[in-house]
Amino acid sequence: MMTTDQARSAVVFPGMGPSRFTDVGKFMMIDPYVRKRLAAADDALGRSVLDEFRTAGTDFGAFAQVAFFINSVALADRAVETQGLAPDVCVGFSFGQKAATAFSGALPFAEAVRLTHELALCEQRFFEEQHQDLVTLTITRVPAAALDEVLGELAERGEFHEVSGHLDEGMHMVTMREQVLEPFQRRISAVGGYSLYSMKPPAHCRVLTGLRARVEEEVLAEFELADPELPLIADHDGALITRADQLRTLLLDTFDHPVRWHPVVDTLRGMGVRTVHVTGPDRLIHRLDVTTRAFDVVALGPEQALRPARTTSRKEK
Repeated sequence: MMTTDQARSAVVFPGMGPSRFTDVGKFMMIDPYVRKRLAAADDALGRSVLDEFRTAGTDFGAFAQVAFFINSVALADRAVETQGLAPDVCVGFSFGQKAATAFSGALPFAEAVRLTHELALCEQRFFEEQHQDLVTLTITRVPAAALDEVLGELAERGEFHEVSGHLDEGMHMVTMREQVLEPFQRRISAVGGYSLYSMKPPAHCRVLTGLRARVEEEVLAEFELADPELPLIADHDGALITRADQLRTLLLDTFDHPVRWHPVVDTLRGMGVRTVHVTGPDRLIHRLDVTTRAFDVVALGPEQALRPARTTSRKEK
C-alpha cells in the first residue's frame, strides 16, 4: 500500500464548454502566462489569435477552440511556476486532450496550436456536409434507470440517439436530433433531472466515424507525435498512454467513443494519485462528486488565476 510520502499528483485539462471572449478576453490580455503563449500561437498561425477570437461569432469556432487550448496550457504554466506543480500523470478530458498532448511533451506547443486549429477547421468542413441536425446535451440528476426510460421512448419512435458520455452518477451526455431537443429536455425535467447545456456540432458518438477517418487522413497525417514524456490516461476507458501510436489513436477515439470519467478516476486512484490539479476554464471536472470524493482538487481557471488557489479536500466532502 502506498504511503503518504509516495502520494502522487495529476494534472487534468478539462473539456471545452461554450467559450466567449466576453468571459475570458480580459484575463487573456493581462495574464503574463497567457500573453507568452499567445505570442507563440500568433507566430504559429500567422495572425492574432486574440483578434480572431474577439470577432468570432460562435462559442465553439476555430479560434474559440485555440483560445481555450492556450488558456489551459498557460494555466498549467502558472501552476508549475507558482505552485510547484510537478505531476506524475496527465489527463486530457475530451477537448483537453489537445492541451495534454502539448503539456506531456508529445508535440511542441506551436505544433499543438496548429493541430488544434486544423482539427477545428476539419470538423467545420465535415459538419457543413453531414450531421447538421445533431446536438449533444449534457444532463444531470438523472439516474441510469430514468435515462434508460427516456432513451427507450426515443427508440420506440425510431429517433436517433447515442449516449456520448458518462460524467458522474446521474450526469450524462446524449446526442440526438436538434428537432427533438426541447421535448427531450422536458422529459428529463419530468423525471427530476436538469439540462445543463447543449453542443452543436455533436461530439463523442459512433455516428462520427466518418469524421474520425477524415481527421486521420487530412490532419493527423501531417503531424509527428513523440512518445509523451508524461504518461496520459485515456478519457474513455482509463487506459495508460505511454507511446506516440497510442496517443494518436486516443486523439482519433475522441470522435467516435463516448467519454467516461469513472474509469479515469479508477486509474488515477490505482496509481496512488491523491491530488489533481484542474488547469483550464473548467465548469465541470473539479466540481464532480466522483472527483472530489476521490482526490484533493486544486482548481486553477481564469477566475482563480490571480488569487491563491483553493484546494477542495476529500475531508470536506
